[in-house]
Amino acid sequence: MTGPSPVDDDRGCLRAVLAVPLTLLTLIAAYFCWTALTITPSGAWDDDAHAGITLSCVLTLASTATAAALWLAPSTRRALPWQWLLPALLLGTVAATRWAVGG
Repeated sequence: MTGPSPVDDDRGCLRAVLAVPLTLLTLIAAYFCWTALTITPSGAWDDDAHAGITLSCVLTLASTATAAALWLAPSTRRALPWQWLLPALLLGTVAATRWAVGG
């Protein structure tokens, strides 16, 4: 009698376990990206606002890089397709663009 392979049986559980940190990192990146987009400097002299934008962008990029590093692990790539990483990568792109533009 042939049944599903043991790898297929554990994949659903592994997907749920690995999806939690990837989702949390994406939510963290989303929060800091939102912060970077909503901070508006009062003028060119507003160094505090520019520092806040920079910090938010750096934290977004750090969360995105951590999510990408987690996804690059072979066990994660087998359990979660690349579409799970796409939102974090898009947030990282938005943050990098916001950082490059400045404010």
